[in-house]
Amino acid sequence: MESTQQSKGQSYRAIALKQEQNERVPPRLLLVLEAYLSLIRFDLYLARGDFDSLYNKVRNYPTRNKAASPDSIERICSAVDMAGIWYCKEVLCLQRSAATACLLRKYGVSALLVIGAQQMPFKAHAWVEVNGRVVNDKPYVPEMYGILTRC
Repeated sequence: MESTQQSKGQSYRAIALKQEQNERVPPRLLLVLEAYLSLIRFDLYLARGDFDSLYNKVRNYPTRNKAASPDSIERICSAVDMAGIWYCKEVLCLQRSAATACLLRKYGVSALLVIGAQQMPFKAHAWVEVNGRVVNDKPYVPEMYGILTRC
């Protein structure tokens, strides 16, 4: 009886491990829903004025140790954009970029949230980079802002 339970436990672990290895970016609707929930989460940080917690959440969010599919970046950025269209209020660049960076990391893409500012007129902006390339904004954004931080 005990050996049967052990073998069942081992087979369940093997199945779970195989599913985790084969996990890919979910279908578009589920990804948009996940992006929407992520926008809500980061909106709550901003509503409380809790920039430190938002920053730490993104900075400490792990990148999964699995290879991302070639179209992961485009699909995830597109899902966050779609979720932003349906969001109940205007999505801020920091909120959108934090959500994008965390979703990309969740699916194995090493993404960085970048925060920059310009002096005259004073403006701040946030975007996401993968391998030094802007993925959720215009490619020339880093030229317009001095980089304050990357996380």
